[in-house]
Amino acid sequence: MQLIQFGGMPKDAKPFRGIGSGVLEIALRYASDAYRVVAAVQIGKRIYVLHAFQKKSRKGVETPKHDVDLIRQRYREAQELEHEYEEAENDRV
Repeated sequence: MQLIQFGGMPKDAKPFRGIGSGVLEIALRYASDAYRVVAAVQIGKRIYVLHAFQKKSRKGVETPKHDVDLIRQRYREAQELEHEYEEAENDRV
C-alpha cells in the first residue's frame, strides 16, 4: 500500500473488473495460503482498501459473490465519503 501511496504500482497488482475504474486486486501468498487485497487506487486524494481476505477455494480464480458484493458496497461508500470530504474542504475555503 505504501508503494501505491507514493505513486507506484505493485508488480502483482491487476485490475479488479466489474466494480469501477481504478480498483485493483493484489494477490499474496504466505506459506501455503492465498490472500487477496482489493483497493481503489485513488478516489480524490485518498487510497481506500476495500477488502482483504483469505482465498479459501483451492480451485478456480473467481472471487466469491459475497466478497464481490461487499467490495462493490465499500467502493460506493468510499466514493460517498470522498464526496463528503471534498464538500467539507470546500466549505473551509
